[in-house]
Amino acid sequence: QVQPVESGGGLVQAGGSLTLSCAASRSIFSIDAMGWFRQAPGKQREPVASITRDGRTSYADSVKGRFTISRDDARNTVYLQINSLKPEDTAVYFCYADWTQGLSFRRSWGQGTQVTVSS
Repeated sequence: QVQPVESGGGLVQAGGSLTLSCAASRSIFSIDAMGWFRQAPGKQREPVASITRDGRTSYADSVKGRFTISRDDARNTVYLQINSLKPEDTAVYFCYADWTQGLSFRRSWGQGTQVTVSS
């Protein structure tokens, strides 16, 4: 299996920046896509950004222009650069990795990292 591990969360003030990272181990299977969800208190978990193996990216409307997802192919690591942070960005951010084992598609989740934005 693949186990994503997130890092980089913390407490920042509004208007600041933060970069999250997510590393996923791999062996004989492929990683098809990696990305991020977030879940704020009292809200449903929502997708934030994703990047496919061939480099296609996707963003939620609420983060377009402020968040940037990128990938380091050598280490199977995805980064989420977060700029112009708002209090409403406060959430637990979860990384995921989509991978294939034989004919089966699977999604593995990280443990989450807390991002708190003060106003």
